[in-house]
Amino acid sequence: MAALTNFARSAPRFAWRQLSTSAARNTKVAVLGAAGGIGQPLSLLLKTSTVGIKHLALYDVAHTPGVAADLSHIDTSCKVTSHLGEAELTSALEGAGIVVVPAGVPRKPGMTRDDLFNTNATIVAKLASAASTVCPSAVLCIITNPVNSMVPLAVDIYEKKAVYKNQVLGVTTLDVVRSNTFIAEATGLSPYELDIPVIGGHSGVTILPLLSTVSHDLPKPKVEALTTRIQNAGTEVVEAKAGAGSATLSMAFAGARFVKQLARVMDSAPTKQTACAYVRLPDNNEFGLPYFAMPVSLRAGGFDFNTASSITPNEYEAKLLQTEVKPQLLNDIEKGIKFSATFTG
Repeated sequence: MAALTNFARSAPRFAWRQLSTSAARNTKVAVLGAAGGIGQPLSLLLKTSTVGIKHLALYDVAHTPGVAADLSHIDTSCKVTSHLGEAELTSALEGAGIVVVPAGVPRKPGMTRDDLFNTNATIVAKLASAASTVCPSAVLCIITNPVNSMVPLAVDIYEKKAVYKNQVLGVTTLDVVRSNTFIAEATGLSPYELDIPVIGGHSGVTILPLLSTVSHDLPKPKVEALTTRIQNAGTEVVEAKAGAGSATLSMAFAGARFVKQLARVMDSAPTKQTACAYVRLPDNNEFGLPYFAMPVSLRAGGFDFNTASSITPNEYEAKLLQTEVKPQLLNDIEKGIKFSATFTG
């Protein structure tokens, strides 16, 4: 199995925890879907951030004025503006350096991410089309599920307009957060000591946490059980909420962590940070897949593939990658690209 490149083990870990009060705060962040179950707590976390965000533009098709008014009373220097309905989408996007998309319908009990596809694909396609026209250089961070299909859909829209430059990413940080949490619980390690890379995709069996990177010795049955729990963690929350929602709070936390990493990098270029994300891969890559979640190097305006060091999946992880991750990812990717071919917006 070829080494998994692009994970900078030598880079400082937990840089996302190091908050600076001296940041220049130069970045406008547009949150598309700001009034939803993820959008509201995500916007709250970004409004209270001390890192690189000077303007938070909140967009949704309903309830945005109330959310913006509420957040605007918080005593931080980040400006908040409300943008309601399609007529105000352009103003939300103008001048944005980061566009984060939690818009869409949430999962409900019994739903798979495939069930979400048709409705959410239309939403993401319209928003990606607008962003690629109004602020093509902004980094587009997609949270809307199914991420495995939404990112190929969005990238295809950008490529058709000849503006794609490694600036579209699927936010898979929640898989890392869950891996750190569950491994800490199982081993007694502190989650602050952990930064477990998660590769593959962002749903079910496509989520592949590289638990072989954990220094603590884990027996194989425990590794298998933890891998399964991490893969099914979203369903765990949906079932626990019993019809009242999906993983909104933990997703907002993870999404805010990712956006703040980007904002910090954009505020202090040429600084870079390493984070896992679901991205378009170069042709003829070692995985034989056009899209893949993996550690990348975040930079102002997007991401690069970091070749400073490598990780090699162990035998168990390599087998899952070939037999479970790859077949499902290929199907998910094809679905997004097919939808883009029919999109005329």
